[in-house]
Order: sequence, then structure tokens, then C-alpha cells
Amino acid sequence: MPTKTAESPAPLPTAWADTALTVVMPTYNEAGNLPRMTETVMALTEQLPGLNLLVVDDSSPDGTGEIAESLSERYNDGRVRMRVLHRTGKDGLGRAYAAGMGQAVENGAQYVLQMDADGSHPAGKVSEMLGVALSTGAGVVVGSRYVPGGSLSDAWGVHRRLLSRWANAYVSTILGTRVRDLTGGFNLWRAETLRAIDLASVGSAGYSFQVEMKYAALRRGFGVREVPIHFEDRTVGESKMDFAVQLESLTMPWKLRAAACAKR
Repeated sequence: MPTKTAESPAPLPTAWADTALTVVMPTYNEAGNLPRMTETVMALTEQLPGLNLLVVDDSSPDGTGEIAESLSERYNDGRVRMRVLHRTGKDGLGRAYAAGMGQAVENGAQYVLQMDADGSHPAGKVSEMLGVALSTGAGVVVGSRYVPGGSLSDAWGVHRRLLSRWANAYVSTILGTRVRDLTGGFNLWRAETLRAIDLASVGSAGYSFQVEMKYAALRRGFGVREVPIHFEDRTVGESKMDFAVQLESLTMPWKLRAAACAKR
């Protein structure tokens, strides 16, 4: 009997496979990555016919938005499988995600998956994450680099690995959570969780969005499950993390803790 692998996952039960799942993928200057990533996500519809893709583009000067529109025409052959949300100007990853996730829920998504456009998140894990969410009732399923079985790209040097682990330990200690990968951006959300959080109230503009969202889910009593993933480094384009984003990531956990203490 052939061994089941991440590349050839077992078929999901029919009731699971038909779940309305929207992949939200923010883009800013991802012209070199988006066609490949769109093809990767669309291939998942063979196993998950209820899946569709929402690209959120922040007016990329390299033409990513136009490429996204062209791709949507190709893949919307008889059925809408891909949409594009165009935003005016670069306003931060967190706000792009919030806008896309909000639209996905409004359009009827039962589950919303965050996925970067740079190829770092493993599409082969999507069905497993959905299965965990549906079988456990978790409010959010985290694609985790730091639970047993999780791993990082070999392209990451020692300094970057230590910095990433320190960042997770830093926010976990301040906020008092047991989630291993609070800073990770590959997360599957139940629509009910997103409604309860109220995306309009989320204050993070940058990468601290990942931390604030998970903490908000925990504060509202939703279960968080973690599924091990292998995180790849991007091969095309550059990271968008500037000093302002790093500063927000350092200060946001303290703001969240202070707000939580004030409500006690």
C-alpha cells in the first residue's frame, strides 16, 4: 500500500471537501511570484472544490494587480474561483489581511486561510489544516514552525533562526500563551472567530497582526490548534519588513497586555 505524504494527501470526506474556504493572499510587488502561487492554490480545488482565492493588492508598482486580474479571467471559467481586491496605496500587511478576510466572510466563506504570495507557506498542508479545524471545532489552526515536526528553510542562517525563536518567546512570555508560533502567518480561521474578533478593531498594520489576531481569539475563548509545517524562504522578491514594522512588533504585545489588564 502506498504511503500517504504531504504531496499526495488522503481525500477528505465529501462534507469537508465542499466547505467554503477562501485563501486570502496579500500582494505588493509580487509579479514574479503570483502566477506560480495562483497555479498552486488553484490546483487545490481538485481536492477542495469549495476553495477560492482572493488576492489583495496594494497598488503594486510592478503590475502585480494587473497580473492578478489577468489570472482571475483565466481561472474563472464558468465559476468564480478567484477575485482581486485592489487597495489604494501600501497600507501594511495587517490591514491588507483584515480587508481581505472581511470581504471573504461577507462573501460567504466558512473558513479563511492566510497565505503569503512568496511561496513560503506549504499549500500541501491546507487540507490537513481544514480537517483539523472541522474535526476539533478549533477557532484557528496555525501552520506552525515550532511544534514537533515543524521546520525552517535551510536558507535561514543561525542569526535569523535565533531571532525568529526569540520573537516567539518574547511575545508568548508577555502575553502568557502556550501557542508555539504566535508570529507565523499561515493560519486558518473559522468565520465565527473572525466575526467575534471584529477585524475593524484590530490595530496592527504590520506583522504584529499575526500576534494580535491569535491573542484576540484566545481572549474570546476560541481554541487554537497547531499543525507542523516546513517554512520555505522566498526565492523571488524582497521582504517588506522595515524599521516601523519591527518597532510595532516590539511594542504591540505590551499594548495588548495592558488592554487585557484594563478589562479585568
